[in-house]
Amino acid sequence: MPADVATHREVFDRVLELLADHFEVDACYLRYNDHDLAATVLVAEWPPQAHSPGPDSSAVLQFRDAGPIMADSENSKDPRVLAAPGQSIAAVPLLWGDITTGTLGLVGARDRAWTEDEMESLRLIAALFAQVQARVRAEGELRYAAYHDSLTGLASRRALLEYLDERLRPGNPGPVAVLFLDLDRLKALNDFLGHRAADTYLCRIGERLMQVNRPVDVVARLGGDEFVVVLAGPATPADAWERAAQIQRVVGESVSLDGQLVGRGVSLGIALGEPGEISSVALLGRADQAMMAVKVQGGNSVGFFTEDMNHEGERRTRIELDLRASIDDDHLILEYQPEVDLRSGAILGVEALVRWNHPVLGTLAPAEFIDVAESTNLAAELGRWVMETACAQLASWKKKIPGLHLVMGINVSPVQLVTVGFDESVASMLRRHGLRGAEVCLEITENVVVGDLRRTRATLSRLERRGVRIAIDDFGTGYSSLGHLKSLPVDTLKIDKGFVQNLHRSEGDRVIVNSIAGLATSFGLDLVAEGIEAEGAVPYLLELGCRRGQGFLLSAPKPSEVVEGMVRAGYIDLPWATGRGSGGFRAR
Repeated sequence: MPADVATHREVFDRVLELLADHFEVDACYLRYNDHDLAATVLVAEWPPQAHSPGPDSSAVLQFRDAGPIMADSENSKDPRVLAAPGQSIAAVPLLWGDITTGTLGLVGARDRAWTEDEMESLRLIAALFAQVQARVRAEGELRYAAYHDSLTGLASRRALLEYLDERLRPGNPGPVAVLFLDLDRLKALNDFLGHRAADTYLCRIGERLMQVNRPVDVVARLGGDEFVVVLAGPATPADAWERAAQIQRVVGESVSLDGQLVGRGVSLGIALGEPGEISSVALLGRADQAMMAVKVQGGNSVGFFTEDMNHEGERRTRIELDLRASIDDDHLILEYQPEVDLRSGAILGVEALVRWNHPVLGTLAPAEFIDVAESTNLAAELGRWVMETACAQLASWKKKIPGLHLVMGINVSPVQLVTVGFDESVASMLRRHGLRGAEVCLEITENVVVGDLRRTRATLSRLERRGVRIAIDDFGTGYSSLGHLKSLPVDTLKIDKGFVQNLHRSEGDRVIVNSIAGLATSFGLDLVAEGIEAEGAVPYLLELGCRRGQGFLLSAPKPSEVVEGMVRAGYIDLPWATGRGSGGFRAR
């Protein structure tokens, strides 16, 4: 008889019935040993009997309370015949290696004699039971692993999709409500406290999700910091919103990790679908889109999927499909934004910014396609194109403008920076275009720095030896520490525009910029303010010692032919500048 996870119970009952008939005994039983519980558990018996539920049921017996016959089965290794009032019991152990995993028992009349051949036959049958037991356990563990997240024990992606497939079958009641959760800024916790602390935090969040949701709801972890809740039964938008609000409140409560109270917000997206009208993957995708819209608006909130998001999803899909062809077909262009001395207006450098002239969608800014490039493994190819084009442009300007001294800023993606041989490819481009290393400044973000500090340090050190300048872009938004800055060959800090735009109105932003300026001074680094849009921010920057800046107040990014005229002139007229020297605003 074949026996597996699905059929073994039925097979066991049939085998015990055949054994009872063949050996002409009154009853047969099969019990498994649970050594963790120190108990023997009834698996099958013939003839079947009624067993009361609960801990006192004869189906589950603690070895210490089970009497000598059952207690002897805990670790017995050899078949034996045991006497009981009016009965003779043949007890044959199930063995798996050195472990006694259970007992096969046959109960006959008191005068029943057991021959050596009979006991040997029972030993072989018990060995088959032990093999099936091991197989069932292994298949059960594999099934559990397939349907449960290994870290939190919640449902896995596979279990979630199978459940949704069933819920969304035509004719089932609806709508079906899906809540997509993403913890905000978990990477910072991971960077500061380590993977173990982050894993503990995720487990605590999983426990809270199980507590705030009903046992009939499905709670799954998709991986990383993403969770999904599917509400059982038909759900209205009000039902889903109420549950999402509960989840946001509970998940947002602080967790104690290594003596520190750690809290994170959560972004939730909600999508509802009718059975027979949408697939599991599509419904999950809608909830994911709603969550991403919440993230874009700052996170730690709840949002519903809308048809406008569907259009955004279609737009993103088109961008993804067309990006590779556009890199090859010259639909990408570079614009250049000057970096200016805030005192005099002198142009110190330009930053290369990629634009995409999409034949259908029009001109796209980097924010609309850079993340697509990174998620589709096109970031390195796009980065190479930007660097090659920018170096070629600087070389062209140098030929046309004798004595030009200009630094070309080029953004570098995380993928490029960790690519083997990246420093050599940069050196090759510089040689090909006749540029010195000091004429190029590679701009990287803080998150790239701490993502793989060892490899980043090694790559940047090799670039430094080639004379290439390095700037940390969007400084103040990531997780860099003093130790990181001290150990990295960095030349420049670029203050994130979010701190600069309201500098003249926000005391908090002034405190942050003051701290960044202090760091730059302490480590001997140049300081550049990004996103200068209001004239009122300039005196504060100069007072803090920041004399270099970029922003629409100074100049928007412009095509190469326009910027060529600007760099030929050498400066930008600033209304507050007193001349091309060191004039301008006085310290306040």
